Amino acid sequence: MNRRAFMTSAAAFAAVLPASAVLRGKRMGIVIHSYGKRWKGKYSNLKYPPFEHALDVLDHVRDLGVGALQIPVNGWTSEFAGKVRATCESYRMQLEGSITLPKNENDVARFENELRIAKEAGATIFRSATGGRRYELFTTLEGFKHFKDGAFKSMQHAEPIARRQRVRIGIENHKDFHAAELAEILGRLSSPHIGACVDTGNSIALLEDPMQVVETLAPYAVTTHIKDMAVQETPTGFLLSEVPLGEGMLDLPRMITVLDKANPQIGYHLEMITRDPLDIPCLKPGYWATFPNKPGTELARTLMMVRAHKAEKLPKVTGLGLEDALDFEEANIVKCLRAAGETLGFDPSLPEKTAQKKDEH
Repeated sequence: MNRRAFMTSAAAFAAVLPASAVLRGKRMGIVIHSYGKRWKGKYSNLKYPPFEHALDVLDHVRDLGVGALQIPVNGWTSEFAGKVRATCESYRMQLEGSITLPKNENDVARFENELRIAKEAGATIFRSATGGRRYELFTTLEGFKHFKDGAFKSMQHAEPIARRQRVRIGIENHKDFHAAELAEILGRLSSPHIGACVDTGNSIALLEDPMQVVETLAPYAVTTHIKDMAVQETPTGFLLSEVPLGEGMLDLPRMITVLDKANPQIGYHLEMITRDPLDIPCLKPGYWATFPNKPGTELARTLMMVRAHKAEKLPKVTGLGLEDALDFEEANIVKCLRAAGETLGFDPSLPEKTAQKKDEH
C-alpha cells in the first residue's frame, strides 16, 4: 500500500471510530460557568464554600478527576499566576483562560497584559465571546450589523497581540452568530491565532442543527464547551436546557470524533449550567428582526426536532432553597463527569496525589 492509499484508508477509519478511540486518555475539563452558583461567592454555604478565585476551583475539581479548568484571567497578578501554575502542575491539570477581546485601540494594552500574565500561569489557549443572545439584544437588523462590525474589529485588534504572545483564542458561538457567519468572519481574519470555541448546544437557540454547527466550526476549533441539551415545545417556540451528559439529544460521540479529527490537540471542557430553561420565542415576530433571510425550513426542522425529542422534565432552580440549589448544581456536574468516563471514553482516573489522598481515607 502506498502512502496516499494508506492515509486515505486511515482517515476513513478515523471517521467512524467511536469517541473513546480518539480521546487517547484525555480527561474532561470544566468551564467555570458550570459553577455559576458558587463562583465569586454568589451563592454558597458551609457545605459548599464560595469559589473566590481559581485556586479554590482547582482544589475542588481536582478531587473530581477533572483534567483542565477554563476560567477568567482578568485581574491576575504575576504572583497569583505563579501560584496557579504551580497548583496546576502539582495536580497534573491544564489551564485555559477566558478573556474579553479589546473593545478598541485604547483597550489593547489591557488585553495584552492579561494574556501575558495568564501565560505565566501556563495558559496558551483562551476562550472569548463577542456578545449574548442575538434575539434578545437586537431589535433591528441594523443594530446587529453594527455589533457584527464591532466584533470583527475587536478580533482585528486582538490578532497581532495573540500572534506576538504565541497564544490561540477561540471565539464562542454564543447565540449571536450563526455557525456559517462565525466561520466567514474567522476565514476573513485568516489567522491561526484566532479560531472558534465550539459550543455543542448554544446554536440550537438560533434554529441551527447542532451537528452541522460542529462540522462547520471544526476546521477553526481551538477549544470547546461540551454540553448536552434537552427541549420542550411551548406556544411561542420551545424551551432549551443543559442537562447531564447522556440525558439529552446531542450525538456527543460523533461531535467529539469530528472535533478530534480537525484538531487532535483540542481540549474538551464541560459546561453544565444548572439554571431554569431558556425560552426560545421563535414563533414571535420580534425573534426574527435580525434573521431576514433565514429559511422557513430551519424553523420547521427545529420544531420537528423539538417534538421528536421532547423531554418529560427540564431542570429548574426557581423555588429551590439555597442548599438544594447547590446540591443540584454539584450533582449535575458529578453526573456529567461520570458519563464522560463511562460512556464517552474520557479518562476517569484521578491525579496521582489525589488518588493517594483518597486511599489514605
